[in-house]
Amino acid sequence: MSREIIAILRGIGPDDALAVTEALLEAGIDRIEVPLNSPDPLDSIAAMVRRFGETAQIGAGTVLSVQDVGRVAETGAGLIVSPDCSAEVIAETKRRGLISLPGVMTPTECFTALRAGADGLKVFPGALIGPEGLKAIRAVLPPGTRCFAVGGAGPDSLAAWRAAGADGFGIGTALYRPGDDAATVAGRARRIVARYDEVYGA
Repeated sequence: MSREIIAILRGIGPDDALAVTEALLEAGIDRIEVPLNSPDPLDSIAAMVRRFGETAQIGAGTVLSVQDVGRVAETGAGLIVSPDCSAEVIAETKRRGLISLPGVMTPTECFTALRAGADGLKVFPGALIGPEGLKAIRAVLPPGTRCFAVGGAGPDSLAAWRAAGADGFGIGTALYRPGDDAATVAGRARRIVARYDEVYGA
């Protein structure tokens, strides 16, 4: 089963990227993004795609421009995640055949993203919007819209987010902080996966 969990490895460098990715995959998380404000992010992403591209969905986060999309696409990555809703970034992402998850906070941004062709919505910052905010927005979104809660989602809040209509999660510091070794990440990942499976009935 491919769980709807995106591991956000903000701050990771190429020296640690492969070991941490392997730890995540072994724990059951196979969707991974490296934000572009990390050290040498394209080097990390390219190495991850080469090693794990057949078994994992590798991509970039904090993608802010059409040029960024192009650079990420050249690595062979398949996922583009942004903190904002840029119709131009979404369009370029889809033109290149990649998955688009733009950041949204309001109904206006949600519908702008969907009209531009987004594959799903990154509800961000989750800690500010909260499950009740997502529940209200969900009432007007088209059926089947995929929503990922990002920024404040963790093991203790997964049930509340699911009840509000979250399909999945982007999880950052609850999984990885710069300097963490693979064993540390693996332990956190196993706990998150166990809770996810409990909440989503896997």
